Amino acid sequence: MNKPLKITKIGNSAGIVLPKEVLARLRVGPGDQLYLSEAPDGVRLTAVDPDFAAKMDAAEAIMREDRDILRELAK
Repeated sequence: MNKPLKITKIGNSAGIVLPKEVLARLRVGPGDQLYLSEAPDGVRLTAVDPDFAAKMDAAEAIMREDRDILRELAK
């Protein structure tokens, strides 16, 4: 999708209005948070915190790797 967005003045700040289709793809609505991160080709807008996602991936890998140890500690 390649859609131009107009920057508008909002109080002392600036903002953009995201089309309904973009909000639907991100599964977000008014009041939700979005995360802006740098990417090799520009910037990326996501509904998931990339730092938190990376930490959860690491935690899942540890839990899979040490399943037996965690099971013993849970007793």
